[in-house]
Amino acid sequence: MAAAAVFAFLGGLLLGSFTTVVAHRVPRGESIVGPRSRCPACGVQIAAYDNVPVFSWLLLRGRARCCGVRISPRYPLTELTLGLLYAATVLVLWDDRGEIALGLVFVTVLTAVTLTDLERRIVPNKILIVGAVLAVAIAAVADPGSLPQRAIAAAAAGGLLFLVALAYPKGMGLGDVKLAATMGLFLGRNVAPAIFVALLAGAAVGLALIAIEGASARKRAIPFAPFLALGGVVGLLAGDQLVDWYLGTF
Repeated sequence: MAAAAVFAFLGGLLLGSFTTVVAHRVPRGESIVGPRSRCPACGVQIAAYDNVPVFSWLLLRGRARCCGVRISPRYPLTELTLGLLYAATVLVLWDDRGEIALGLVFVTVLTAVTLTDLERRIVPNKILIVGAVLAVAIAAVADPGSLPQRAIAAAAAGGLLFLVALAYPKGMGLGDVKLAATMGLFLGRNVAPAIFVALLAGAAVGLALIAIEGASARKRAIPFAPFLALGGVVGLLAGDQLVDWYLGTF
């Protein structure tokens, strides 16, 4: 198991690098296949040895070799985060290969939409469609009996956030609604604690901003996809325990 987690971590580092490319290019309508990565400042093609996840950034001290411009730390942080999420997914879901496959795709999707929402305040449909198709395909092979529950979870999660968007359109976008529905396909019943954690975390941050900045913070737009991603990770890694605890307690 430990060896598998290490391989998953390394795979997550590599996929983390690719995910930053997806998050950058998809909202701009660019191909994720080619051309190779170039320096955003001077346009010089980045050499393979300068594109090794995390390590290249550390060796270059956060500066591009070609022109010395600062490289955002979001790149190594994304790579490291996805590596850790891959390792955690393998360790927690070790007994169910189907759930591992779903989990790895799920955290990749969550990472990509978190980046796009933080940078451009959008949740790209293309990423969600690919994620939804993969979720259904993997579940159909690994656990076809779960498909009705996943469909209900998707409708319930998307419907709940749609009502929130109707009530508070400035605070919730349709991209968030579609992301919640996609989460339901991956998580099934465990989307319930995921949405709860997302709403709780979002409310906590909102209240903290109001306490710090005053009433003007109410007009400040806060991307919600990162909170949904946080809830999604909780639902993936601890959803069964949380749902069982709730049902057993109440």
